[in-house]
Parts: sequence; structure tokens; C-alpha cells
Amino acid sequence: MPGDPVDGARSDTRIPFSVYVLGLSVFALGTSEFMLSGILQPLARDLGVSIPQAGLLVSAFAVGMVVGAPVLAAATLRLPRRTTLIALLAAFALGHVVGALAPTYEVLFVSRIVSALACAGFWAVGSAVAVSLVPGNARARAMAIMVGGLSVANIAGVPAGSFLGQQAGWRAAFWAVAVLAALAVAGVLASVPDTPVPTGAQAPDLRRELRIYRDKQVWLALVTIALNAGAVFAFFSYLAPLLTEVAGVPESWVPSVLALFGLGGLIGTVIGGRIADAHLFGTMYGGIAASATVLTLLALLAEYRWAAIALALVLGVTAFTTGPALNARMFNAAEAAPTLAGATATASFNIGNTVGPWVGGLAISAGWGYAAVAWVGTAMAASAVLTTAISSRVRSRALPRRGLPPFPSQRRAPHETCPAVPVPAKPAADADAVRRPRHIGG
Repeated sequence: MPGDPVDGARSDTRIPFSVYVLGLSVFALGTSEFMLSGILQPLARDLGVSIPQAGLLVSAFAVGMVVGAPVLAAATLRLPRRTTLIALLAAFALGHVVGALAPTYEVLFVSRIVSALACAGFWAVGSAVAVSLVPGNARARAMAIMVGGLSVANIAGVPAGSFLGQQAGWRAAFWAVAVLAALAVAGVLASVPDTPVPTGAQAPDLRRELRIYRDKQVWLALVTIALNAGAVFAFFSYLAPLLTEVAGVPESWVPSVLALFGLGGLIGTVIGGRIADAHLFGTMYGGIAASATVLTLLALLAEYRWAAIALALVLGVTAFTTGPALNARMFNAAEAAPTLAGATATASFNIGNTVGPWVGGLAISAGWGYAAVAWVGTAMAASAVLTTAISSRVRSRALPRRGLPPFPSQRRAPHETCPAVPVPAKPAADADAVRRPRHIGG
């Protein structure tokens, strides 16, 4: 594809088992984040609140993710990474124990905020750890495994949590997530390396990491992630009423269609993880443009039952294909600040997850109908293609000034002793320009 700089070559590097454990931990986090949509009614009845009030628990979690990712990433910057991950998972589990025992809506609300903060912190730190455990040309594959945990949560965890909540009470779903989080703690303890915090010149420095926000490439990556997530969730948040009210799908089919979207997400994550390291911008262009096309078709064909169902599956594929590439792009743009890079990516996705449904709701409130949310998603996805093009152009201009080779596969990863491809010889004057810290996490 024109303008597609190859951002890494496919290698035969094995992904460490600890990265898969981090992905399984994300399964617990993702199950918690999205399961409330299936248990709002029994929860509202039990606590004596309205459905809109119960729905605020979803908003509270999203806002906690946006705020918590950068704040906790900064607060834990000098702490050992494995210790931080364990502490955050423990806080997440405790938040769900409190939620399961909550006597009032207010207590449950606070527990959701605490859980969201811990979830955001784990995403930020866990992403940095996953990236630090693999060579530079395997970042997208590592992030695909992390995002894959979220995809599996949408396929299995969320429907199971909803079913459990409806059959055994909403509190049972909270207990189940607490158990999953406890298992994740055990997995992190057993598999994630216990590396010391760097000292001296390599010690984490918040002021140094904050300098990434002076780089327009970081802001372009942030906006692209938010627009892509907003495009998908502007539509997905209203998929159930669109299916029943516009496409005429029986209400009993809705969980199966949602699971199909999750299945598409898993397929897309696998595809993105395999191709994004070698074709970073190509994956971003192709995936986001494909999502815009699918959303346009959904807007035009929403009243046709089977078309709507099939396109929901395809949207899951296209939307999640871009996930590993978008994450890897953020880490490449914020090379000197891996922890804040993970935090910024997490916050960006959740900004999109918050703004997209809000804008979609405005379209519905304006009387344009449920199909209008697909047009909203199309507009946001088209904007994301534009920011991707700008980002590619800015990056191409910046590389010669920094004296960097064009492809990260030609640069030495922070912990690599042998790069995946030969590193071209550089003039002595460029040595400082390409030197990078050899250790990026505790």
C-alpha cells in the first residue's frame, strides 16, 4: 500500500509464556469491564435503582480507565514491575469482593471505580512488560496476545458472566471475576520475571517520560486510537436495539450475535498480530478503512437481518485487526517512555469507548434512528484514516533528522543481544542519536 513503511520484519522469535499469562489476566479484566451490560436489570432491581442509574456503573468504569492509566503508570514508575502487577491484580480482585458484598448502590459505585483504576494500571504496566519481554520486531505480536485476552472475554467471559448473573444473581458474577483475578495473581507470580528497578542513568524518570507529550507523533497515535475505538463502539453500543428494532432479529438471538462480534474480534487479533510487525501502517490503513466500509454497509443494509448479522462478525474482524498495530505504533512513537506509552494507549482506547457511544446517542436522540450510529462510526473511521496518513507523513519526515534507519527491525531492541536482522553500520556521529536504554522496566 502506498505510504506503508515496513515497521518490522516477521521473526521466528518465540513469545515468552509470561506474555500469555498477561493475556489471560486481561481476560479477567475484560470480563469485568463488559459483563454489566448483561446483568443491569437484576442488579437494578436488587439495589433499588433505575436502569439509567445502574448504567452509570459502566460509565464510572470507563472514566476510571481513562484517568487511572496515566496516573498509576506515573505513580508506579519506580516500582518493580512484577510487584506492581500483583498489587494491581490484588486490588482488582478486592474491588470485586467488595462489589459482591456491596449493601448499597453507592458502595458498588466506589468499588467499580477502584476496580477500573486497578484495571487501567494493569493495562499500562502489563503492556510495557509484554513489550519489554520481546524483541523490537515482535511488539505487535505481544500486544496481539494482550488484546486477545479481551477478545476471548467478549466471546466467553462476558456471556458466561451475564448467564451466571441472571441464573445465580448478579453478585455471583462479581465473585467469579474475583476468582479469575486471584488465578491471574498466581500466574504472574509464577511466570513474570522479577527484574530489579534500573538505577543510575537508566533509572525511570517521570520528567523524561513526560517529554513524549511534546512529540506530535504521540498525539497523532493517541487521536487515531481514540477515533478507531470510537467508530466501533459508537455502533457496537447500540447493536442490540439495532438488531431488534431495525433488522427484526429476535431478542433471543442477540447474545449469539454479540458472541459472533467477539469471535470476529479474536480472528482479527490473530491476523493483526501476524502482519502488523511487518506492515504496521499498512495494517492500520487497511483495518481502519475496512471498518469504515463495513460500517457504511451496515448503515445501508441494517434492515436486512442476515446482512446485519454477517456484517457484525466482519466488523469484529476489521476492528480488532488494527488493535496490535495501533498499540505497537504508540510504543514506537513513545520509544523513550514505555510505561507512559502503555498508559496513553489504554487511555486513548477508553476515550474512544466513551466518546463514540455518546456521539452515537446524540444521533439517536436527534431522531435519525439506530442506523445513524453506523454513519457516525463511518465518519470517525474515515477521520482515523486521515490521522494515520498524517502520522505516516510526519514519521517519514522525522526519521532522517533523527538519524534512524527507517525500520525498527533494523534497530536493536532494549534487551536484544542479537537483532533479528543485521544492523547497518552507522557513522560515529550518529551513535548518540540511536542509543537507547538497555533496560526499560523493573
